Amino acid sequence: MTQHHAVYEDSGIEWLGAKPAHWALARIKEVAYINAKTLPDNTAPDYEFDYVDIGSVTYGVSGYTSEKMSFRDAPSRAKRIVRNGDTIVSTVRTYLKAVTQIGVADNLIVSTGFAVLSPHKLVDGSFFSKWLMSDVFISQVSAISKGVSYPATNATEIGNLFIFLPPISEQAGIAAYLDAKTKQIDRKIDLLTKKAEKYGALKKSLITETVMRGLDKTVPLKESGIEWFGQVPAHWKFKRLKELASIQNSNVDKKSDENEISVRLCNYVDVYKNEFIDSRLAKSFMWATADVAEVLKFGIKKNDVLITKDSETADDIAVPALVTETLDGVLCGYHLAQIKTNTKLLLGAYLFRLFQSESYGHRFEISAKGITRVGLGQSAIADAMTPIPSLEEQMSIAAYLNERTKIIDDIVQKINGQIKNLNDLRKSLINDVVTGKIKVVSEG
Repeated sequence: MTQHHAVYEDSGIEWLGAKPAHWALARIKEVAYINAKTLPDNTAPDYEFDYVDIGSVTYGVSGYTSEKMSFRDAPSRAKRIVRNGDTIVSTVRTYLKAVTQIGVADNLIVSTGFAVLSPHKLVDGSFFSKWLMSDVFISQVSAISKGVSYPATNATEIGNLFIFLPPISEQAGIAAYLDAKTKQIDRKIDLLTKKAEKYGALKKSLITETVMRGLDKTVPLKESGIEWFGQVPAHWKFKRLKELASIQNSNVDKKSDENEISVRLCNYVDVYKNEFIDSRLAKSFMWATADVAEVLKFGIKKNDVLITKDSETADDIAVPALVTETLDGVLCGYHLAQIKTNTKLLLGAYLFRLFQSESYGHRFEISAKGITRVGLGQSAIADAMTPIPSLEEQMSIAAYLNERTKIIDDIVQKINGQIKNLNDLRKSLINDVVTGKIKVVSEG
């Protein structure tokens, strides 16, 4: 059970506030080794290890994925040696809140974008990691970071931050309590996440089946001649997308120039996170400037389809959004392609669903090229073979999918709301216990 400590005192640190009177206050560098071990430059080229980069870490205990590689093939930032019991904290892109405790680690190397923290023997490692995952600590890491689009700090600054230290036996009790409670929460989150994923798979399957087979299941089918399409209604035709639409990759950047026109930019994340682009959403788009030629060329109109053309992974390529109304003063931003269909042949609403389908979208995944980032050239989009039902069928398919997918989306939204509440509970619990706001008491 939980209760409050008997006596509190001011910690003297504004962002920490009061602490239990019998708890000590220390700097991180006083209770942990920081970046103690690094791969030397003369490491054998064929030395193999599991590598963890910034983008591979998820907030939470042991929340990371690694990639096996040799020293010869590794990026220059693959330097930090990590051992069992260490905690890694992101020092770059700190808005990601990339903090994780390493459980079992063997030949694990992380990017120099992390600070590797190894607690001293007189500090409980699990308690230490919970402190580093608390909102009070993460918020301070963000506060000391510098930069807007790429906020960063360094290991020295992290080492100068503070930690509350209960007696070692109390640290162990707190850690055990939080382990038990967070495991319960995590199990619930995992079940809900899997449930949401099943609905997501159902939605994609519904879209794929509908855009590739139509609504009338009695019509005869024919082989499409395209491996990942399979059979389609016999009366449907195929054309390359460039025969049905104009396609342009945007080069409008996020910079502002006082001699240019003030505009709002629809950027990568706006498309990636939203299926539909409208005036309500556009009010949150960032301000930038553009010249007259860019305003005329990249203005967003109703029924435009915008897709992501660059990303870190191929499965994030060609994610679409449909523009549902003409947006004056709003331009298509960099890292996006803008597609305007010939409405006598192809409806934007149908093309949008095609891009969402597994069959049509698969082509763009395999067409994406790159090493550290992958991207689609304009020709890869333009040459896509595209099925063409009649306009009446396209309209019916789009309307049907709008209705059916909304039902699924509403269910997933409720599930995600439950997941958010559980994550908030998890964060609040960790924060309140490690800062002493509530006291953990053994239940016998």
